[in-house]
Formats: sequence, structure tokens, C-alpha cells
Amino acid sequence: MTSSSTSHVFSALAPYGWDEAWADEFAPYEPEGLLPGRVVRVDRGQCDLVTAEGLMRADTAFVTPPDPMRVLCTGDWAVVEPAGNPRYVRTYLPRRTAFVRSTSSKRSEGQILAANVDHAIVAVSLAVELDLGRIERFLALAWESGAQPVVVLTKADLVPDAVTLSHLVQDVETTAPGVPVLTVSALDGEGLDVLVAVVSGGTTVLLGQSGAGKSTLANVLIGEDVMAVQAARDADGKGRHTTTTRNLLALPGGGVLIDTPGLRGVGLWDAETGVGQVFSEIEALAAQCRFHDCAHESEPGCAVLAAIDSGELPERRLESYRKLIRENQRIVAKTDARLRSEIRKEWKKRGEVGKAAMEAKRGRWA
Repeated sequence: MTSSSTSHVFSALAPYGWDEAWADEFAPYEPEGLLPGRVVRVDRGQCDLVTAEGLMRADTAFVTPPDPMRVLCTGDWAVVEPAGNPRYVRTYLPRRTAFVRSTSSKRSEGQILAANVDHAIVAVSLAVELDLGRIERFLALAWESGAQPVVVLTKADLVPDAVTLSHLVQDVETTAPGVPVLTVSALDGEGLDVLVAVVSGGTTVLLGQSGAGKSTLANVLIGEDVMAVQAARDADGKGRHTTTTRNLLALPGGGVLIDTPGLRGVGLWDAETGVGQVFSEIEALAAQCRFHDCAHESEPGCAVLAAIDSGELPERRLESYRKLIRENQRIVAKTDARLRSEIRKEWKKRGEVGKAAMEAKRGRWA
């Protein structure tokens, strides 16, 4: 690229997160005349990208491998052809972070939800009873992704009593050590200034269940009603899926937002580090146990059980920790088993090829 074209790329893509490091990653593709672009939406084998030449539609056939972890996703920086009918995405630049959950299938695969994310907002509605275990699950995936999680308690106007609201915030803060916890109300604007400041730098992904108020938050942050909003059911405060695809949008105050569909299932995917971060106080206590392989069940000298007896650690936290650890171990074991099966198939295939080659040689010798 010439200096003028490089300057044009920076001015056009900087609002979407383009920087010197991304430019260096893209440099090998410059001689081919290819363009960098950020994926703003993926839909049925095609994607929309924002490039220095404007918004483009491209085919993703070249980047649709069998491994679902390597498919193109919202937030990726892609390498796209400048012209063509159809125009193709050639590849994508190495991801800095990736938010991944396990699929509901029995094939023990991971599903990538968003890439190159700096902040992960976990939206939790105050219209219903807090599900602390679900918050911990979201946080484990957020920490594992490499992003900084933030818990946003939405619909704060539905809890007018300040003391009650304070207790709810404290419960979440205990559940989310090291994570900022914000209360916001899109109705009266409470807490939105702080949230805007958080998302104004880098890329933020918006996560949560249906009815958590994600689309309403997105509209407030963007400054216009770009996301449809549906009323939550009175019976349980849950909403229907308002957002059905992952969309990337530049914010007027700076930063980029990725809105996601409401997630019914949030399965862990090899999230050992994330689980450890969520339950950092338990892991710190475990380091003080008499035995390094303490299971925190009935062993003598267990610092974790001592903390429960003294009231320092809620028993619910330990039960949740055990549950997520077991779940993560199961998915890792399945993944390893699948890998071993693939290796065995490859060995068998190579063995058959070798056997056929040997028989061919013998035929020539006969």
C-alpha cells in the first residue's frame, strides 16, 4: 500500500478497532491487492464486512473448515478480495481473544460466539430472582476468552428500595471477585454514563439470557433504535429472542459493540483458567490446604472447609465451583477422546496406504 492508501485504511477502520498491530498482521497480504475488513455479521455462508471501501458482502466458502472453532465469526479481521462476483474472504487474521461455549450436540464441539473482544458485558435482569450460578458460568467463559468481564444489572428501576438493591449488588460482587458490577436503568438513565465510559475503548460483546435487556442496552449505547425490543413476559420476566444473529456496531462515543442472541445454554468449553478466575478465593484457600491434592470434602487440614465453617466462604460457592470443575473435566475428556479417535483413524488410514504400497511392490517383485 502507498502511504496515502495506508492512511485511508487507518482513518476508515480505526473506529472499528484497526491499529498498528493489525496492520502488521495484514502486511503479507498487501502485495496481492487484498483488503482488510472487520466482520460485522455472518449469515448462511456469507458475511458483511466493513472495509476502507465501505460495507461489503462476501462469501466465506474458503474459510469454512470442518472445525467449528475455525469458522469465520463476528469480530474477526478478515482478508477479502477487492472485487469479484461473488467476492470471497480468503482468510482471517490471528485472533487476540475468542468467546467460546460448548455446543448442545453430542459431538463435544466448541462454538465461537465472538472474536477479538476486549470487554464482555454479562447483562443480568433485576426483574427476576438472581441466578448466581448462571452468572458464574458466564463469567468463567468471559475470563477464559481473554476479555475483561463486567456484570451489568439491568432494569434497576424495578428495585426502588435502595437497601434491597444494595444487597443484590453485594450478592453479585461476592459471586464475581475482581469484576466491576454496575446497575443501570435504560428507563431513567441510571448508571448509563459509567457503562458508556466502559465500552468507549475497544470491542465489547453483550451477553445474557433472553429478556435480560441486551437489545435495549444496545439501543441506548448506539443512540438509536437499531435493535428491535420485545416486552418481557410478566410471569417470569423472560423475553423472546430479539436478536437472532451476532451484529457488530460502531458506537458514537468510540468503541465497538457486538450484540448476541439470548443464550439459553451456556456450556463450558475447556475453561479451566476461567473457572479458576471466577472462584479465585477458593483457589487461594486451596493453596493453604495440608494436602496439595485436597478434594475439599473431608480431608484434615482443609483450608476451604475451614473457611466454610467460619462463614468466610458461602457453601453455595463451593458447590458451584465443584459443579463447573466437573463439567469442564467432562468436556475436556470428551474432546481428548475425540482427538484420540481422530488420531487412530489417521493411523489406520496411513496403515492401509502403506499396506497397499507394500502389496504393489510385492506384485512387481513376483
